[in-house]
Amino acid sequence: MPPRADRPARRIRYRDISEDLRARIDGGEFGDRRLLPSESELSARYEASRVTVRKALDELRGEGLVDSRQGFGWFVAGVPFRQHLARLGTIEAQLEADGRRSERRIVDFGFVAAPPRARAVLGVDKVLRVARVNLADGEPFARVTVWCPEELGLELSRAQVAEHSFHELLPVRFGGAVQTIEAHAASATDAALLEIPESSPVLVCERVTDDAAGRPVLVAEYVFPGHRSAFTVDLPQPEASIGPSGLRLVDGAPPR
Repeated sequence: MPPRADRPARRIRYRDISEDLRARIDGGEFGDRRLLPSESELSARYEASRVTVRKALDELRGEGLVDSRQGFGWFVAGVPFRQHLARLGTIEAQLEADGRRSERRIVDFGFVAAPPRARAVLGVDKVLRVARVNLADGEPFARVTVWCPEELGLELSRAQVAEHSFHELLPVRFGGAVQTIEAHAASATDAALLEIPESSPVLVCERVTDDAAGRPVLVAEYVFPGHRSAFTVDLPQPEASIGPSGLRLVDGAPPR
């Protein structure tokens, strides 16, 4: 029997939710790769069951608007920022090359006793430590901590490191660098800085930079949210191999 003309059409709840979320995403409330509220938070906000909320999110995922990953929950779909390992460059330069607005927020600046990893690499007891959060289009993208020997950093100021890279500021000629990338779980501190769930996956990149004479002069640690980041290696003439270039097995995490 067809519905009576004077009876209002039945609303499908999950589609109401997906329509509202779609409008909020299109309106810019959630940026590219930005985390959405958890399913439980959305359930409370829309006064709907988690099954209904998940059905709405699955509909948006089918449209390519959102995605999910273990440890993160749901986030706005988009292209992750890719850092090319074949060339040494700043995060800011790569963001600008991708047409994104970059910003640095200094969260720590001071001369401190060298932590074990910096002492082992740099061979000094006291270092300048600079910690910052890098933002891409206003969203936290990376936590970066850099250690350099005290003698090289004595003339630097907080304002200088907020605007320029150590490669521009230190009075040395730089040589090469070695980068090591590992998967970790976000600490409480990094979770707060990067606005991600605690213990969610992060990529941790350690870069040790040498001067032209081969002496280590910088140790840097970069922490990237796993759902927003990817590292790429250019292989113009790859050797025949069943594994990715540069991959090696380790007995345990290096000391930090």
